[in-house]
Amino acid sequence: MAKRVAGIDCGTNSVRLLVADLAEPGSSRSGGGPLTDVVRRMEIVRLGEGVDQTQRLAPAAIERTRLALTDYAAQIRACGAERVRMCATSATRDAGNAAEFVTMVEATLGVTPDVLTGAEEARLTFAGAVGGLAGVAPAPYLVVDIGGGSTEFVRGTGTVERAVSVDIGCVRMTERHLAGDPPTAAQITAAQRDITAAVDRALGAVDLPAGAGRPQVTLVGLAGSVTTVAGIALGLDEYQPALLHHSRISYDQVAKVTAELLAMPVAQRLRVPVMHPGRADVIGAGALVLRIIMERAAVPVVVASEHDILDGICLSLR
Repeated sequence: MAKRVAGIDCGTNSVRLLVADLAEPGSSRSGGGPLTDVVRRMEIVRLGEGVDQTQRLAPAAIERTRLALTDYAAQIRACGAERVRMCATSATRDAGNAAEFVTMVEATLGVTPDVLTGAEEARLTFAGAVGGLAGVAPAPYLVVDIGGGSTEFVRGTGTVERAVSVDIGCVRMTERHLAGDPPTAAQITAAQRDITAAVDRALGAVDLPAGAGRPQVTLVGLAGSVTTVAGIALGLDEYQPALLHHSRISYDQVAKVTAELLAMPVAQRLRVPVMHPGRADVIGAGALVLRIIMERAAVPVVVASEHDILDGICLSLR
C-alpha cells in the first residue's frame, strides 16, 4: 500500500512542493516509477537574493519564503501527508544567519529543514532525475542541476559515482556579472570566463574532462533554467511539463536561445510564453551556464527533466 509523503526543496531562487504517493519497496505504480504526483508546486521567493555579496539571508527574502511555506503547510495538511521533509541548499549553506531561517521554518512548517551538504544534494538529485530514464536514454548519466546559487554535476549509472557543486547558479551569475538590461558584451564575456573555469573544474572532478577522448554520457538537465530554454526551443505557447519532460534539445538550439535571451531586456523576456515572471531577470545567466556545459563537455544533446531533487526528497521518505 502506498503512503502519502511531502517534500519541499528550498533553493536560492525558488521553493517547491511535491506531495506524492510513494509505493512500498519492491512495488511501483502502473507506468514504472515509485512516485505518483498528487500536488507539484513552485514559487519564486529569491531566498538567496544578495547572498553572494552579503553572506546573509535578507529579512525580506526570509519573509517571502515564510509566506510560501505557510501556504504549503496548509496544502500538506489538506492532502493528508504522513511524512514531510524539507531540504535547503545553496543559499542557506552560504548564509551566516542560517539559524534565523531554520527557526522560521520550524515555526511555519513544523519540521526542521535539512541543510544539505553538496554530497547529499547530489545523491537526492541523481535519484530523482534518473528514476524514469531507463528505456528513454542510456547510462552512464551526467546530471546537471542549474540552480540559483550553484550548479551540481553528478555522474553515475545506477548510483552516484562522482559529484561536485560549483557556485555558478543563475542568480549568482546575474548579480555578479550581468547587471545590464540587456547585459553588455563585456558583462557577458566576464560571465563566460567565470562559468567556463567553474565548468572545467567540475568536469574534471567528475572524471569527464573537457575535450576529446572522454567517455560518452547522456547529459540530463534539471531545474527551471533548463526547462525554460527547452520550452523556448520547442516553440511552446505555454509551459507544458508533460511535453518538456525528457525532451531532447540540441546544442545548436541551446546556443540560439541563449543568444536571443541575452540580447533581450527583461521586459521582452517577460513576453516569452513559457517564461515564469520570477525567472525573467536571471534566465540569461541560466541559459549561458547550460550552453557552456554542453560546449565544454562536447555533448550534442541535453535531455530535459521535470524530475529532480524534489522527487529524490520524496523517495528518501520510504
